[in-house]
Amino acid sequence: MDLAFTKEEQGFREEVKTFLRDNVPAEMRRKLVEERHVSKQEMVSWWRILNKNGWSVGKWPKEYGGAGWTPVQHYIFNEELQMYPVPVPLAFGVSMVGPVIFTFGNKEQKEYYLPRIANVDDWWCQGFSEPGAGSDLASLKTKGVRKGSKWIISGQKTWTTFAQYADMMFCLCRTDPSAKKQAGISFILVNMKSKGITVRPIQTIDGGREVNEVFFDDVEVPIDNLVGEENKGWDYAKFLLGNERTGIARVGVSKERIRRIKELASKVEISGRRLIENSAFREKLAACEIELKALELTQLRVVAEEGTSGKGKPNPASSVLKIKGSEIQQTTTELLMEVIGPFAARYNEHLNSSNEAMDWTAQIATSYFNNRKLSIYGGSNEIQRNIIAKAVLGF
Repeated sequence: MDLAFTKEEQGFREEVKTFLRDNVPAEMRRKLVEERHVSKQEMVSWWRILNKNGWSVGKWPKEYGGAGWTPVQHYIFNEELQMYPVPVPLAFGVSMVGPVIFTFGNKEQKEYYLPRIANVDDWWCQGFSEPGAGSDLASLKTKGVRKGSKWIISGQKTWTTFAQYADMMFCLCRTDPSAKKQAGISFILVNMKSKGITVRPIQTIDGGREVNEVFFDDVEVPIDNLVGEENKGWDYAKFLLGNERTGIARVGVSKERIRRIKELASKVEISGRRLIENSAFREKLAACEIELKALELTQLRVVAEEGTSGKGKPNPASSVLKIKGSEIQQTTTELLMEVIGPFAARYNEHLNSSNEAMDWTAQIATSYFNNRKLSIYGGSNEIQRNIIAKAVLGF
């Protein structure tokens, strides 16, 4: 297998770099370099810039508004966005529900939803996890009952990222309680402005409120919002999660963070010596870079083989990408914490206010705490190891 980029692919990378340099709002980029939060409007405005250039859904087939990129072009595009850094297109719409709709949805769903996803006219969220159905997602209890021309949905979802922003949710509902748990689930699109939906924020360990509980109290949803066949939602969910876990490796994010670690470690001095010159620190940094290179090569192999595993059947290696990608991201935030030392105590206002370094250290502890979740969401790493054992080793 040749993992080298062709001349055309290298040219595409340069095209992406030039576009980013000429179009990314400087203030948004500064916030992201410092790992600060950007607003919903900043993200939407940027994604619409991409859409005007035909790049918000570049990997989608041309018939659905995409650029028809190859898997390698899509990989290059995402890596450059992550390294710049700038927000990649909203995954819940572009990488998750969009491909499900154009692969399994009907003509009306494709014509209505796909252009809106491309232009972020709808902000999507993911209604999968529940209080008793996280790692064992198939144990979900949210019910969808057919009543005339509507579904009546009742139950609860949790850890719903950006539900406070969302216009639409793609939701897994149990529509046949008598079937075995994987066989009785349907994939239904829900308008988040519907009567009976309550969104309650969950404050995370870093002080953020990006995740939520969502409650459904006999919510009425048009029967036509079912995607694909009734009770086949588990198949569509596996298809979706395969896409999510390939992207969740976030190699570009880790590359940018390592660049940042080297930059800051070259400025910080301990006992009159720059941290980057400390041999113990350099060993840890080098070990992380080696792991990242191995992850990058694995992801390139997955990209090169994309599409060969069949419709709706994700490559089992996507679970490897999820495990190692999340672990490496956590390691990079740990190294950043080591760089800033005592200034990791972000809540000590007296300590921080007495040092000029406060501005560039302020968000590092927040990022460290927030990244603890990476090994849990998108399918916990323990469950991913079970998937690998079953799919690859035959256990």
